[in-house]
Amino acid sequence: MEAKEMISTLIANARKAQREYETFTQEQADAIVRACAKVIYDNAQSLARLAVEETRMGVYEHKIMKNKGKAKVIWNSLKGVKSIGIISRNEQTGITEIARPVGVVGAITPCTNPIVTPMCNAMFALKGLNSIIVAPHPRSKKASTEAVKLMNEAITKLGAPENLIQIIEEPSVELSSELMKAVDVVVATGGMGMVKSAYSSGKPAYGVGAGNVQCIFDRGIDYAKEVPMAVEGREFDNGIICSGEQTAIIAQEDYDTVIAEFVKNGCFYIDKEDDVAKITDAIFPGGVMNKNLVGMPATKVAEAAGVTVPANTRVILVKAPGYGKDCLLSKEKMCPIISTYSYKTFQEAVAIAQANLDVEGRGHSVSLHSNNKENIEYAGEKLTVSRVLINQICSTMNGGSFFNSLTPTTTLGCASWGNNSISENFSYKHLLNIIRVAYRLENNNVPTDEEIWAE
Repeated sequence: MEAKEMISTLIANARKAQREYETFTQEQADAIVRACAKVIYDNAQSLARLAVEETRMGVYEHKIMKNKGKAKVIWNSLKGVKSIGIISRNEQTGITEIARPVGVVGAITPCTNPIVTPMCNAMFALKGLNSIIVAPHPRSKKASTEAVKLMNEAITKLGAPENLIQIIEEPSVELSSELMKAVDVVVATGGMGMVKSAYSSGKPAYGVGAGNVQCIFDRGIDYAKEVPMAVEGREFDNGIICSGEQTAIIAQEDYDTVIAEFVKNGCFYIDKEDDVAKITDAIFPGGVMNKNLVGMPATKVAEAAGVTVPANTRVILVKAPGYGKDCLLSKEKMCPIISTYSYKTFQEAVAIAQANLDVEGRGHSVSLHSNNKENIEYAGEKLTVSRVLINQICSTMNGGSFFNSLTPTTTLGCASWGNNSISENFSYKHLLNIIRVAYRLENNNVPTDEEIWAE
């Protein structure tokens, strides 16, 4: 079957399912959304095992945590939220908002998150009475297909229409391209090439920007408390999370103290020029991230570089010889490597972070460990990022957490800086058409011309 014919069949099935599903009540839809999360939660171990075996990247235990954690936090954020029919009435403004589905959603998903991304996108689509077609990465097609199969089995028991969630079982670039042209809305999570293709599809699209989270350690903080967060974030799933901490930007006078704290937490520090060069060349042969080291543990990275590190090394710290465009270590490293820098003033710390973001990661996020509100707000005003996460594990909390108010998701908008259409965390709200009923405000005060133009 040719690509166009195959996609046409999927679209026809999806539209039929969506028309039937559009008649469901809020309670029925919420039960279906809950079932999607619960079945992934209940099968977290087997799905994690399948993802690791198929993609050959990441950490089994961490993927279990991710499967369970995302299922819980996303469902918790959606539970009890109105997304069908009249969702708000404002007597003061005279605006009543009514939600309607966008139709068929096409979701391009990455091999780095083959379980939770399809789950998340399905939950968001179904929350608003949409249908969804998942286009998985070829390297993770079995894992994503199993996740979709489990969700379908769970929602069928609740009376969901057949083909409400579909997946391209034998994915290809051609099929993904055809899908993006045929659906009503595209959600693209993955490489920048695919995201660019999504924006060129002629359909409304939500994409993500490249990650390269800069991690700044301000003065006056408890390093013994804050450093372990960065280590845990960088080690998580062997560094393939886009929100993973990439750097440690440290006050000059505290540099040795902070490095010692990292070492105490299972890191190995490399500052010899030859070894730094070996690590850099191994990670970025020809200036591009080595695909064979994506999602590999620190010891494997060291082995590939010909550098000896202890067998229990969690993360490798590399003292960067420069920052910004003059140093490859300023880029995103999709493995447990942190490049380190020192600064004299907080303004310089922000400048280092921005220079690295200008190379890669504009619009995404910065992790800031600080108790200084003035510095925190300075960073927010100066850095071209959509999120500044304060005193948290960026890797696991940037996409929403029980300990912050960011929207739980697997897709993080990166604003115009990252060539994205949104600067917030993607959610079900982006898959709704909102009708605004505007009532006439009879007693509204109309200002005079003099009042309007008064200086």
